[in-house]
Amino acid sequence: MIPTPLPKNFIFDLDGTLVDSAPDLAHALNHVLKRLGKPAVPLQDVRHLTGHGARPLIERGLALNSLPSREADIDRELRHFLDYYAANIAVDTRPYPGAVELLKLLKTREIKIGLCTNKSERLSRLLLKALDLTDYFDAIVGGDTLPVRKPDAGHVLGTIDALGGRADETLYFGDTRTDFDACKGACVPIILVSFGYSRLPVQQLDAYAFADSYHEIIHSLRAAPA
Repeated sequence: MIPTPLPKNFIFDLDGTLVDSAPDLAHALNHVLKRLGKPAVPLQDVRHLTGHGARPLIERGLALNSLPSREADIDRELRHFLDYYAANIAVDTRPYPGAVELLKLLKTREIKIGLCTNKSERLSRLLLKALDLTDYFDAIVGGDTLPVRKPDAGHVLGTIDALGGRADETLYFGDTRTDFDACKGACVPIILVSFGYSRLPVQQLDAYAFADSYHEIIHSLRAAPA
């Protein structure tokens, strides 16, 4: 599964790839909807609404309840969402099984680790700090760090630049078509995890490889030549 020679840079998406953040995102979205007197959106639906950042999540949440989506309305509810989410960012969010073990193993192999996420950099750093994951990363690039974000290839290439690396020495881990399209444009191989937030089965995409758990990746990495 892990290519040889071993890539010098590993880049991870955050939500739905490294961590299961959908429960806390759902709490924040439903906090907004409760304010508006609307029913909560089920957790499973929220899993498939994430991946593009907070604003699209609010837009989709409002649309599901047939609420107006004027810019002023979205701006107002987005502020409520972000305030609540920042204050409750890691109540139920947890790294996926094996994720931390993989990060530790990469460090022992002296592989550079990057984060490339459409979540804002501020919230990404806040979440990583709350989960005690910050020190694993050599570069953290959020959805507002650069002028572009996934699925734009520039987001992935910008993360590689932040690592001081090259695209042909990089492997990416993601969970959705957004990640796949960004990596395809950047000519970076991607391993798609099947346990994330993709609307469609990730096996339908022409990824480098697929993983049902991080334990598969750990096993492959340990078997790879140093």
